[in-house]
Amino acid sequence: MHNNNKELTLSAPLSGPVLTLAKVPDPVFASGAMGDGIAIDPLNDTLHAPCAGVVVHVARTGHAVTLRADNGAELLLHLGLDTVELQGEGFSMLVKEGARVANGQPLLRYDLDKVAQQCKSLVSLMILTNSQDFQARPITLKSVKVGDPLLHIVRRLASGVPVEVDLSGAEVHGHIRIAHRGGLHARPAALIRQTAQGFKSKSQLHFAGKSASCDSLIGIMSLAVGEQEEVQVSSQGPDAEAALQALLTALSTALAQDSHTAAPAPIAQRNRPAEAGVLHGVCAAPGLVAGPLFRLNAISLPVDAGSHDPAQQLQALDTALSVVRSEIDHTLTQARKHKNTDEEAIFAAHLALLEDPALLDAAAHSIDQGSAATHAWSQSIDVQCEVLQQLGSPLLAERANDLRDLKQRVLRALLGETWHYDIPPGAIVAAHELTPSDLLQLSQHGVAGLCMAAGGATSHVAILARGKGLPCLVALGSTLLDQVQAQAVVLDADGGRLELTPSTERLAEVQQAQLDHQQRRAQQQAKAHTPALTLDGLHVEVAANVASSAEAADALANGADGVGLLRTEFLFVDRNTAPDEQEQRLAYQSVLDAMGDKSVIIRTIDVGGDKQLDYLPLPAEANPVLGLRGIRLAQVRPELLDQQLRALLHVSPLSRCRILLPMVTEVDELLHIRQRLDALCTELELTQRPELGVMIEVPAAALLAEQLAEHADFLSIGTNDLSQYTLAMDRDHAGLASRVDALHPALLRLIAQTCAGAAVHNRWVGVCGALASDPLATPVLIGLGVSELSVSPVQIGEIKDRVRHLDASECRRISQGLLKLSSASAVRHACHQHWPLS
Repeated sequence: MHNNNKELTLSAPLSGPVLTLAKVPDPVFASGAMGDGIAIDPLNDTLHAPCAGVVVHVARTGHAVTLRADNGAELLLHLGLDTVELQGEGFSMLVKEGARVANGQPLLRYDLDKVAQQCKSLVSLMILTNSQDFQARPITLKSVKVGDPLLHIVRRLASGVPVEVDLSGAEVHGHIRIAHRGGLHARPAALIRQTAQGFKSKSQLHFAGKSASCDSLIGIMSLAVGEQEEVQVSSQGPDAEAALQALLTALSTALAQDSHTAAPAPIAQRNRPAEAGVLHGVCAAPGLVAGPLFRLNAISLPVDAGSHDPAQQLQALDTALSVVRSEIDHTLTQARKHKNTDEEAIFAAHLALLEDPALLDAAAHSIDQGSAATHAWSQSIDVQCEVLQQLGSPLLAERANDLRDLKQRVLRALLGETWHYDIPPGAIVAAHELTPSDLLQLSQHGVAGLCMAAGGATSHVAILARGKGLPCLVALGSTLLDQVQAQAVVLDADGGRLELTPSTERLAEVQQAQLDHQQRRAQQQAKAHTPALTLDGLHVEVAANVASSAEAADALANGADGVGLLRTEFLFVDRNTAPDEQEQRLAYQSVLDAMGDKSVIIRTIDVGGDKQLDYLPLPAEANPVLGLRGIRLAQVRPELLDQQLRALLHVSPLSRCRILLPMVTEVDELLHIRQRLDALCTELELTQRPELGVMIEVPAAALLAEQLAEHADFLSIGTNDLSQYTLAMDRDHAGLASRVDALHPALLRLIAQTCAGAAVHNRWVGVCGALASDPLATPVLIGLGVSELSVSPVQIGEIKDRVRHLDASECRRISQGLLKLSSASAVRHACHQHWPLS
């Protein structure tokens, strides 16, 4: 451009504290893989343009936008971390691709509270994606307000003559399905670019008739490739074959994700062969069921003759709105009581929409003109839905479905229809698009599964369906609505298929599988409250990991033998000051009370590293995971641990309280806390003291297990941290997450050494990491000498059942052989061979 060499000053796009990229809790951004830049922890709810320029890319999910400044610098503005997973929820983009924007112009608005609750971090980034041509120099690292000068952008001097790459060789091609959650958004795109830059060959991605160079972050993001979509890759140059293979691997390796929150991966429709009698859709909630297909129709209104009494109609609408408000209030109360946060958030939004003046005023205006309340309400919602859907945002389309839900509910109240669906229990329900309140009613009604012509795998209905365990398929197309009522079908949500003409044998097979599954779950639950003994009589305690007294009560109801890990961080986070001794004591006591006569293991505060507290400023660390974490923090701030120990020593009965110390690496750390605990017991004139245990989550602790067991009452293995420290792989690292597997033989050797060391002093060993909840690992852990497994409350029945089908002596014999294997996948394969999962 004409001013290509001009220095550019960028102003702050958000207000808040400024961070260098190195401090951003995301390996892809922090490593500079995307380019040079700066981060802000935002305090406001609108992102502004840092300079004049053109919008060259808008993220499909509305959480990021890229500008090209007039001097050619390309700036990615990315709001929050992992925000692509919100699928646009909470964001509203204010500009379109191709638009010219002025310095300081608002680009996107977001719901600060909603996004903060649902994403990994609100830390937002301004990245110079063509850092090879430009350099970013910070002006300030203090807090800024929108518009304050933040960065100087300077063009880099050309470094000599560009190297010519020989592209005469054959072009090689491949195709792959994208495994990255949310498709090729900024982070995976950066990994692809980084991979491509490691080779001399030039590579391109091809999708839906468009192509992009793998060197261009904007180009890759602009292809708008969704999750599970298939892309072509081409490479040409001296190392084309190697470049192609590396790119195919990078595209098919999912970024780190939190599996329990993950929506099931949508199954791509592209290139799937047509199959007679089968409709293909996207899995929104897993499962396999058979039953009669029943269509659910929306309410249709007769033609409005007009000339109604406005006062009467307004009164009727007010009454109907009050009825619906109280229904939603009741739903919210139930959701809060049962800790259904997803359900609570969805219906709180419905309540807000019901108060929306745009809707109410439009309906009142129509009534004044002589319309019936039914038609006035219906039209005011239809108009709003039309507006939202034309904006082309997935978030706003979801909002339109919420509005349709309110339309149906208020119409039912106005028409005086009782809320009754003419659908038998056990049916599979078909609809154009179900609403959240439909789903709650149908779930109570006992339907077997749901399928929709429209809808998305991340919609409110999908979230609720997964929570209720109802198999659900979406995006099946309009053919679904032409099917004969009550015909027998098979809904295979895992496979993304609705089988319209299953044979008698197929129906019988699915019904049998359903029955077997239900019976197995029922049998497991029926025996969940009895001890878990192996076939040769070894007792394995199955406890629960919890974070509150409500979760503890749930664990006891599910048959937990105790609490194997109470994470006390829940008391310390999301607040401005530390909880005092009294508040802590009441919280710990309530967990003990919720567990009847069972013991509770309470871990002392484990913050530092990636878990920071606002009121506990710690020095900035280049590598927080290797810094002040766990027990090390107690050495720096002893008053925090002292207060916590005092609170723990006041619970009753003390015999049921066990204390667990996180991140111990040497015996002296344990002895120091042991002495402090003894001193406090003396001071409080206690004759009894609680058992004191040590977390084994760093290799040093596992290797010193025998020495630690001499002074500890028990050991508890945290396999999540032990995996990442042993394998030197960050669990949150984009490209490595799938390889951080606690069944790696090196991990198993450390677990074996921990159990052997503990046995010298007759101490027991538990596992409270994610490996304890993996039924495939149960026989291995028993075989290596673990006697307590602490799992998520819902898995207690299943893990106890697994224990009862095992022979402990056989587990010991086979597990010794597993230590000699060469990889985690080899261990998993052997486990499936020796101890198949039913």
